Amino acid sequence: MAIAVVCLVAAAVTFWQWQLNATFVLATIGVLAWFLRYRGDLKRSLPDKEEPRDKDVETDLHDEDA
Repeated sequence: MAIAVVCLVAAAVTFWQWQLNATFVLATIGVLAWFLRYRGDLKRSLPDKEEPRDKDVETDLHDEDA
């Protein structure tokens, strides 16, 4: 997150100095750093798909009609 903030502040400074190429590069790196951190946080908050399911939740339809 710190990298994103530093890059976006540097982009604002370079924009103020009217260096548009540097502004674009710094803003892109800042947004990319923020997105990757947000994606990592979201990925950690979701449960893994590989976890075994509870057997109590699953029902077998063949046992009910036997």
